[in-house]
Amino acid sequence: MTQSTDSRFLSACHRQPVDATPVWFMRQAGRYMAEYRVIREKYSLLEICYHPELAAEVTLQPVHALGVDAAILFADILLPAIPLGLRLEFAKGEGPLIGKPVRTLADVNNLRPVDPETDLVYVLDAIRILRENLGGIPLIGFCGAPFTVASYIVEGGSSREFLKTKTMMYSDPQTWHALMDKLSGVLTDYLLAQIRAGAQAVQVFDSWVGALSPADYETFVLPYSQRLLKAAQAEGVPVIHFGTNTTTLLPLMKQAGGDVLGLDWRIPLDDGWKLVGHDVAIQGNLDPVTLFASLPEIKKRVTDILRRAEGRPGHIFNLGHGILQNTPVENVKAVVEMVHEYGVGK
Repeated sequence: MTQSTDSRFLSACHRQPVDATPVWFMRQAGRYMAEYRVIREKYSLLEICYHPELAAEVTLQPVHALGVDAAILFADILLPAIPLGLRLEFAKGEGPLIGKPVRTLADVNNLRPVDPETDLVYVLDAIRILRENLGGIPLIGFCGAPFTVASYIVEGGSSREFLKTKTMMYSDPQTWHALMDKLSGVLTDYLLAQIRAGAQAVQVFDSWVGALSPADYETFVLPYSQRLLKAAQAEGVPVIHFGTNTTTLLPLMKQAGGDVLGLDWRIPLDDGWKLVGHDVAIQGNLDPVTLFASLPEIKKRVTDILRRAEGRPGHIFNLGHGILQNTPVENVKAVVEMVHEYGVGK
């Protein structure tokens, strides 16, 4: 009997046997798809987020085009910065910019309270629309992890060195801990609201945490990520904990929480799974640039990852980070077909 795609993804999150390895992609909705570019010609990224019907339409595009086993809500990890009063904008070619960066304890104390049921209701409305239209495909909600969100709002945008962030951690730990306490509370409320609106799984993105040493992670990050992750797990839906460049942090990330740990491409999947133990599920971990290669090369790398998973229950195929702009859509679709054909002992 063929297993439905909703149970395939969710079963794998719970490390239960599946008929085929489930697959979805971070940033599976976005600029590499012609359907999305048509919408972006008329609306900014934030405008799409603000209009639940548009966010739902964009979320559905890769589900229809690719045959993936899960949908991930179209939103942005920095949306909570708007009700916090930090003036978020997306500058062309520069990514997100924070108009009022947080640098002092007074800045932390001036952050506004956030009620996701009102301040971020457009996200919750998109979830409700999607649950009515996904036809059994499970929906993943998400938020940024406290460290990654903090790094954006301290730096004022993206960073390579995280100079202002780490300087605050090392030189003004009182302000850092106050900020992380505030953010972990806001993000917990936000993620729980998504679950209660209908998200069937959630992912916590700690995209920049690989900039830290294990000692710094343990001191400055772990308690706050743990607060968020454990609260989400208590709601009874699968929780995916993802970071990039985190090979040295994986045991601590497991300690922080999550039913599924996301691996980037820098560590072989079997090594990563062995490092954290087989009592958690694993998501990953194809290098996104592989999607620009020839189909024989893609197949070689996809099957290598599947071989390393050894057919063990609990593997969700994904990239090691998000799909890149200009990625050939036909190659993304080919990966879905390869994973379903060759995954789980086939």
